[in-house]
Amino acid sequence: MPSTDGGGPGGAHAAGTSRALDAPSGPQELRDLDDVERAAAAVLPREVWDFIAGGSGRELTLTANRAAFDRVFLTSRVLRDVSGCTTDATLLGRPARMPVVVAPVAYQRLVHPDGELAAGRAARDAGVPFTVATLSSVPVEEVTAAGGRVWFQLYWLRERGRSLDLARRAEDAGCEALVLTVDVPWMGRRPRDVRNRFALPRHVRAAHLDSGAPSAAHRTATHGSAVAAHTAAAFSPGLTWSDVEALRSVTRLPIVLKGVLAPQDAVRAARLGIQAVVVSNHGGRQLDGALPAVEALPAVAEAVGESCEVLVDGGVRSGTDVLKALALGASGVLVGRPPVWGLAAGGQAGARRVLDLLAEELRDALGLAGCASPAGAQEVRAVRLP
Repeated sequence: MPSTDGGGPGGAHAAGTSRALDAPSGPQELRDLDDVERAAAAVLPREVWDFIAGGSGRELTLTANRAAFDRVFLTSRVLRDVSGCTTDATLLGRPARMPVVVAPVAYQRLVHPDGELAAGRAARDAGVPFTVATLSSVPVEEVTAAGGRVWFQLYWLRERGRSLDLARRAEDAGCEALVLTVDVPWMGRRPRDVRNRFALPRHVRAAHLDSGAPSAAHRTATHGSAVAAHTAAAFSPGLTWSDVEALRSVTRLPIVLKGVLAPQDAVRAARLGIQAVVVSNHGGRQLDGALPAVEALPAVAEAVGESCEVLVDGGVRSGTDVLKALALGASGVLVGRPPVWGLAAGGQAGARRVLDLLAEELRDALGLAGCASPAGAQEVRAVRLP
């Protein structure tokens, strides 16, 4: 359960309870990700739920991400032996139990006292990579100490030296990849947070950026989001390709660019030696009206060919969605909100339940589509209906 510190986000949350009185009560009663979402909504205070669930602007892209997956239909293959069907895959050259990465999500101690530590352990036990965010509420060293495959997501800061230091710190901590987010010159305007005047409670902080003292993210503003004000002061709107090259010069880790929609940007990344791109619109939280990521995916995958891996995020809500992404050219997907819902609903066990559900559903979808493994998804034709 989330922290019960009184007052503000992370406190008692009777307001959220009325929205989902019929939510399942234990991880094993969560039958799909819709169940998990309802269970999280039942326990989180309104302002925290809005921070996690909301998007930018009128939330057109947020809604379109999900609708785009629902428009994709698959042509299954038949008379193929799927008796040994497996979800095993390779991500950045290393094995994973399925082609899924837990995406970076900020401030997970908002929803559970153990935050990213519990979520990272869930990913470890599920055999998939976990991505620690720059705005993690738990230091990266604590997450890597728990074992498993850990990636580190990097926001480019106004002080370039601090960005490069964070990259070195992640490498020293044992992370196996750097995920540079490239679509956030500043945080998109998120009306839910503005209306709520959203600020962090004192027990939650950006562990990689702030000292123990309260920051701008903790000071409720008369107007607007304190979290947005904090990131505006910290993030650099001047990130360019030269900074990507600077990052490459200080690390031996594979670099993933997250937030790519245009094929020409993906091609340029591959030519620079970037190992993977994530086709992403930041879960509908940046440019409202941006193309749904799964719609942008085929053109990006075709443009880069075999020169780098192509991942996608935004709207993945089932194992069948994972199969759809693979059939459209992705080598894997990132999932962000669902593991956080699981964390809110049941801590480490809840987050693990989300990943187990995705694995179960993916194996079911693969076998029914005539695929013995995720590698076979390239032979499944994906059709996007109007």
